Amino acid sequence: MQDITKGIDPNRIPQHVAVIMDGNGRWAKEHGANRSIGHEHGSFVVHDVTEQANELGVKYLTLYTFSTENWNRPKLEVDLLMALVVTTIERETKFMLRDNVRFGVIGDFDRLPDFAQESFKRCMADTAHCTGMRLNIAMSYSSRWEIVEACKSIAQEVKDGTLDVSAINDEVISNHLCTAGMPDPELLIRTAGDLRISNYLLWQIAYSELVFMPMYWPDFTKKDFCDAIREYQRRERRFGKTSDQIMKEQEQK
Repeated sequence: MQDITKGIDPNRIPQHVAVIMDGNGRWAKEHGANRSIGHEHGSFVVHDVTEQANELGVKYLTLYTFSTENWNRPKLEVDLLMALVVTTIERETKFMLRDNVRFGVIGDFDRLPDFAQESFKRCMADTAHCTGMRLNIAMSYSSRWEIVEACKSIAQEVKDGTLDVSAINDEVISNHLCTAGMPDPELLIRTAGDLRISNYLLWQIAYSELVFMPMYWPDFTKKDFCDAIREYQRRERRFGKTSDQIMKEQEQK
């Protein structure tokens, strides 16, 4: 049996991996099926990817599940998507508990339908004691919305006198985002071949490694996830420094 993790350095696993799960609709079209069938097939991939990320030692996995722009889709598709996400999370809760995975949601939570909010709150409460990987789903999320909300919150604190303008820095802004308390993603994976970010974690991915993969999300496998990790590990993360500086720092450790 093939070892799909072969060649992965266990000491260089990214703490935080973000994923844009793209291509459900196109997959369905190519298979002569309704778009909802593509979304359904894609929901089962979430199980495999979550399991693989957790086994590798990833600490945070954030999946772009429903954007603020997705509200503009036909109402029937939006309703089906909401129901599917809820069904998926309820199905996966027992596996999260088995694997010590904690569940979270980022995005405009109050805009979600009541049944979705109630389901997500139950899963968050059920897994709150888990100490392993955190699985985040981005629901009714967009980065521009997030940054605007952060600006409003910071402005209110300045107005109330609890925050001085001179104290506003990168850390303050990060602490007002949906991902407060989490490390920024070191790796962003996007499936289905499109080479864009689509308003996702724009602040947080300033220094993320971007890996674009050609397959549609319903065809994405555990091996594909491992391939993305291997690609991440092949890259040199310099953060504005030179290769020589990075080499010297590594030698000094």
